[in-house]
Amino acid sequence: MNIRHFSRSKLALRVLVPALAFALAACNGTPEETYVGPSPDLPKPQRGLFPTLKVSLPAQWGDERPQVPEGYEITPIADNLQIPRQMLVLPNGDILVAEGRGGRAPKLTPKDIIAGVIKGRGNTQVESGNRITLLRDGDGDGAYESRSIFAEGLDAPYGLAFGNDSIYVATQDALLRFDYTPGAVNAAGPPQEITRLPAAINHHWTKSLAISHDGRYLFVGIGSDSNITERGLAVEENRAMIWQVDAQTGFHRVFATGLRNPTALAMQPGMDQLWAVVNERDEIGDELVPDYLTSVRPGGFYGWPYSYWGQHVDARVRPQKPEKVASAIVPDFALGSHVAALGLAFSSPAMGAQFANGVFVGQHGSWNRDPPVGYKVSFVPFRDGRPSGEAIDFATGFLGQDGKARGRPVGVAVDPRGALLVADDLANTIWRIVPTGAGARANTPAASSAPTAAPPAPAPALASPPPAG
Repeated sequence: MNIRHFSRSKLALRVLVPALAFALAACNGTPEETYVGPSPDLPKPQRGLFPTLKVSLPAQWGDERPQVPEGYEITPIADNLQIPRQMLVLPNGDILVAEGRGGRAPKLTPKDIIAGVIKGRGNTQVESGNRITLLRDGDGDGAYESRSIFAEGLDAPYGLAFGNDSIYVATQDALLRFDYTPGAVNAAGPPQEITRLPAAINHHWTKSLAISHDGRYLFVGIGSDSNITERGLAVEENRAMIWQVDAQTGFHRVFATGLRNPTALAMQPGMDQLWAVVNERDEIGDELVPDYLTSVRPGGFYGWPYSYWGQHVDARVRPQKPEKVASAIVPDFALGSHVAALGLAFSSPAMGAQFANGVFVGQHGSWNRDPPVGYKVSFVPFRDGRPSGEAIDFATGFLGQDGKARGRPVGVAVDPRGALLVADDLANTIWRIVPTGAGARANTPAASSAPTAAPPAPAPALASPPPAG
């Protein structure tokens, strides 16, 4: 940044910060939990001079712990990490943790600068790890006494997947493969690059990752380079979509589009069905737009940037495209506006009867809503392969009664032996939640027989990529 531009930015900050403070002081607050479920009745957009900027400042856990349901207990199994994001449980029970922070989008306006400063106050100040750490519980007591660096020197690793005797890693600019020998604690050598990933600006830098059950395809979630195309449509080429990548050749095609920021992906057990949690757009009110959980159809279009939650038109986008809006798919389940869903994992019967069939969702927490929301792990129950019923708070207390954040959940992973793992990138800790007492007793064959049915027929496989919008 040159001196003249820096001086203008400082002047803009002096002018705008008091105005923002006034705007925030005038906020009366909105309900803590609204617009969650399969059919939210969304309000009208609200646009003011400034969007809400409300960050929860960090605080230490001390002797406190997150709260979990009766019959479950939570313990930290690793701390002093360097920004843990996503996790992967290997077949032998070892846990891989991707650590780091990416992003290199320039600040275009004084609003960008102010928002960056405010968001930064709510994040950890630990240096980016740019590595993958391996945790091992050698004696099976849940303590994970062994810890090693599996790979380092990576460019903001995020998505992780296992298959084909390989560990796949999506960094902010490439999809990589490491050869894996069962029981290894370090990578045997440098990774093979499968394909480059869009990374020119990386406003949304996280690249989520999942693998098909047969190991043939990898699915990569790629977020948009803006909130709502304010950088222009040209920079959105190959963004706001999910790629399908051939694991052997690296050949990729567009799998689905119109997903503003698909931050976590997961394949449904027993089905060849991909699911995603998606962070939606900002600056049209505290109650818009809900982040969501959805099944992903091949060739499907999910609205961004032209519309949200199906056919709700976003009037800010120019030019409008009614034909795209008409084709937009309504997501399966609204998670709440601005909750920043970053983690997704299907459960297993080992987690107890109440939580045997469904998905856990890590919610990083809002920075632009008053009062704040998210800052928890929720559970969305499934029936017949689809979301059914109300979301349940599973791990809470990351946001204290004093309004300060002790932690911010990111990735979640289910250990088939019966544990939910939660990556907390504010406390730089991995939490382990296990059923005990009533939770463990509920884990019976009857509880584990939840039916699994095929999802609705997907759109036909694509012969060629659809347009990005």
